[in-house]
Amino acid sequence: MAKAITDAGGKIGAAGAGWFITGTDTGVGKTLAAQMLLLALRARGIPAVGMKPVASGCRSTPLGLRSEDAEVLLAASGVAAPYDDVNPYAFEPAIAPHLAGGKPIEIERIGVHYGRLRSLAPYIVVEGVGGWAVPIGPRESMADLAAALALPVILVVGLRLGCLNHALLTAQAIEARGLKLAGWVANPIDPAMLHVEANIASLRERLAVPLIARFPSLPPHGRHEELVSLFDLATLGLH
Repeated sequence: MAKAITDAGGKIGAAGAGWFITGTDTGVGKTLAAQMLLLALRARGIPAVGMKPVASGCRSTPLGLRSEDAEVLLAASGVAAPYDDVNPYAFEPAIAPHLAGGKPIEIERIGVHYGRLRSLAPYIVVEGVGGWAVPIGPRESMADLAAALALPVILVVGLRLGCLNHALLTAQAIEARGLKLAGWVANPIDPAMLHVEANIASLRERLAVPLIARFPSLPPHGRHEELVSLFDLATLGLH
């Protein structure tokens, strides 16, 4: 089990410092949720910066490998930040990070970059890669990184067949690590899913945390303000 990343003042991921965005699987809308949260904070005049510590499926550029997700978070951030701090680990293959090769992922190194970002803004929105337990090394997983940062967790639920099981198991795993589940986001990723309202109601009954946002079936392209308005920041303690 990874230890919490600390500095001279204690845990870097102290309460109120931001949130860790995870999902019920890959491709469920973690980046969209992180982007909309950053834009919602920005609209309120709350300084915040996004972070994608580990990214797969990156493209080669003259400046090195670049993650589209990380660039989206950087653009949505309310403060400017160096790309290498936002995305310290970038891998070209679109596979689980521990299979991508290249330099091994060190949670302590991520903590250094996190600390630099924290010096720029009081709130950091950290987006994980894949699902909660995806491996990032021989023994470490994304859950170990979340535990080291010690941030409250926001769970993005991809609404499709099987989402109830995936959401409830992920919530249990988050709480088993001693982390706070701050809330969840409902994102309908399967237009053909049956009984969407009943599934959302079932999760409301079983997840003892608030529904922070519910995205529409087809997010409006280029009209992010419509999604930003859906975020209930009061549920995160921001009034």
